[in-house]
Amino acid sequence: MELSAFPGFLSMICDRFTVLATFFMVLALVFDYMKRRKCQNYPPGPRGFPFFGNSLQVDLNNPHLSFAKLWKEYGSVVSIQLGWTNTVILNGYEALKQALVKKSEDFADRPNLAIYEDFFKRAGEGIVFAKYGRWWKEQRKFSLLTLRNFGLRKKSLETRIVEEAGFLNKEFENAKGRPFDPHFYLSCATSNIICSIVFGERFGYQDKTYLEFLNVFDEIFELEGGFWGQLLNTFPFIRHFPGPHNKIFENQNKAVEFVQEKVMEHKKQWDPNEPRDFIDAFLTEQEKMKHEPQTSFLETNLLGTLFDLFAAGTETTSTTLRWGLLFMVLYPNVQSKVQGEIDSVIGKERKPILEDREEMPYTNAVIHETQRLGNIVPNSLPHQTYRDTEVMGYTIPKGTTIIPNLSSALFDENVWSTPHQFNPGHFLNSEGSFVRPEAFIPFSAGRRVCLGEQLAKTELFLFFTSMLQQFTFHLPENEPRPNYTESKFGITLSPRAYRLCVKLR
Repeated sequence: MELSAFPGFLSMICDRFTVLATFFMVLALVFDYMKRRKCQNYPPGPRGFPFFGNSLQVDLNNPHLSFAKLWKEYGSVVSIQLGWTNTVILNGYEALKQALVKKSEDFADRPNLAIYEDFFKRAGEGIVFAKYGRWWKEQRKFSLLTLRNFGLRKKSLETRIVEEAGFLNKEFENAKGRPFDPHFYLSCATSNIICSIVFGERFGYQDKTYLEFLNVFDEIFELEGGFWGQLLNTFPFIRHFPGPHNKIFENQNKAVEFVQEKVMEHKKQWDPNEPRDFIDAFLTEQEKMKHEPQTSFLETNLLGTLFDLFAAGTETTSTTLRWGLLFMVLYPNVQSKVQGEIDSVIGKERKPILEDREEMPYTNAVIHETQRLGNIVPNSLPHQTYRDTEVMGYTIPKGTTIIPNLSSALFDENVWSTPHQFNPGHFLNSEGSFVRPEAFIPFSAGRRVCLGEQLAKTELFLFFTSMLQQFTFHLPENEPRPNYTESKFGITLSPRAYRLCVKLR
């Protein structure tokens, strides 16, 4: 090619490149438009940007606060688009009840989430994130029945919790009045209850392997529900690039390895005629169903189920207790009133039992108010519509991601007299008896209601009363006063790290 012809050739290449780029841009915009097309009578919502949808309008560090603003602006049923994912947010108790309870099957499915794609390949879908269908029904029924059986065998679940509360109180006593962060002590205590059921053993509070697992588990909850986990679910392609989000996958692998090791240990001593715990019971059922081609009793599914049970039996309960102790040091008059009721009903020597709860309306109200204001799982876990359906007069197509905004029920000004204040009176009537408003749904509702709800309720009462029976909690001198409105968002909403001191009563 002559040099004089080169500029013309370069110009031709640039023109063709421009045409090609324009073609692909138009194609992408058409595809984007097709993805954004909505059915008639679709819920209202803010206008989004091409490709990004409304992801730039939602604070991924505190999405529950963004959803609260959308609730006030657009009403009880709001549509947004996160990337190309059509999403509907349900706000207020009436919308939540209509969808999750009255039309429970319509909203019982789960969406595919990028953060769990590799995890499911190694550990199966388990129960919590399993797609709605026969497998999920089979596993949930088995899990609930097995948890009930092992919670009542030999040593009752109640006795286990009271015994573990003694270990927890001993750790608090060892602090000898010095300031400490109760976070991991509470995590150890609550997780030991579910560990005794699923693994058949409890772990010491100084067990390095166990503490490492708890730390990994804590990070998983923070990262998966936090900024990077949500960004990854919105734009799944980023998983192929380096970045902080890869810590999610590293921790998931560590968690799977810990659980795999426990399963291998059980296999060596497993006796199908004498199941010791949940793992043994699952292995026994797996053996019975090994010739059934459609069985859900697979070893990979066992790993996922164990992880789900551990999560359901540990994180929400320990986080609630952290909120509870924080509220006690911030409101010492409430703490004193709880202790007065404990002394009156239980005394200072006898250990608490679950039957005491019926005679302790104020303590019960304080625990419920802690759950309400602590707002432990503000957005629940995402649901997905199982079929085309309607809610509050709006049409929602099959396959739409649903975010049940539980905060909207727990802070509804039409239900709670002082929704943004710590007020145990929300759960007491004029006669001082305990009442539970219908809008109190911290465990969600319907077919996907939290698997560990009954276990959590038992643990919260027994751990909370055991701690306040033995100790008075107070803030350390010369340290900043914690602000309970400053929370940390992950899969759960937890208080910022704080320290407290204990004094034997």
